[in-house]
Amino acid sequence: MAFLSYLINGLGLGSVYAIIALGYTMVYGIAKMLNFAHGDVIMVGAYVTYFALSLMKLPVLVSVLLAVVVSTLLGVTIERLAYKPLRQATSLSVLITAIGVSYFLQNGAQLLWGTSTKVFPSVISNGALALGGISISYLTLITVFVCLAVMGCLTLFINKTKTGKAMRACSEDKGAAALMGINVNQIISITFAIGSGLAAIAAFLLCATYPSVYPTLGSMPGIKAFTAAVFGGIGSIPGAFLGGLMLGIIEILAKAYISTQLSDAIVFAVLIIVLLIKPTGLLGRKLSEKV
Repeated sequence: MAFLSYLINGLGLGSVYAIIALGYTMVYGIAKMLNFAHGDVIMVGAYVTYFALSLMKLPVLVSVLLAVVVSTLLGVTIERLAYKPLRQATSLSVLITAIGVSYFLQNGAQLLWGTSTKVFPSVISNGALALGGISISYLTLITVFVCLAVMGCLTLFINKTKTGKAMRACSEDKGAAALMGINVNQIISITFAIGSGLAAIAAFLLCATYPSVYPTLGSMPGIKAFTAAVFGGIGSIPGAFLGGLMLGIIEILAKAYISTQLSDAIVFAVLIIVLLIKPTGLLGRKLSEKV
């Protein structure tokens, strides 16, 4: 019974990682860049939700929607100002810029809101659903449900809408997509907008689980979510979903059965082993380049 409880808790944590990883993998799949400022968009979303709940006394749903709007605008702004001028630059230049944007957001948060940790208000019942000998918290159920809903809506959007098809075309070949009349720059901006909006949702779920808000909040979850995206196959939406869930399960089981201090090391060790066996990740595809 204890193992099943840990497994369910791992699914809850993994669902948060999966939502964050979807933002990473979408941006990489289309823009072919690693947006290491994504974790700090989570931090901004967490602060917006905190102030909306604590100071403005807005309802939970309205607070989350406000955070989604702010994070979406922030993501599009970052893309326009920092990344768009580097479309033809080397990947190293883009990577250094992403790291610079990350530090800019962290230090900006410290100047605006201070370095002290703020306690996130408790907005989800601490109760639990009893199934046999297993107790599943309502927070875990809500987190898993939200993750499944996000994954389902995103899959439908990618596969069924005109914009989603354009995103898939840009992912395959941006040059050919542009020749077919697709506005590649607009599609990349939409991708950043969606990823940043998902980051705000993940921020709320993360802060509901670990009720504290501080300027470096998004650093470690962002790194772990990037790990999840690589684990599942960077650029693959189902891979990001699967990688996030598996990463959460591995982390919780490592904390329960091995060591709390070594859990992060174990997570990254598993990633290294998987990539040694399957370099493209669990669901990644190996692309052959014609020369």
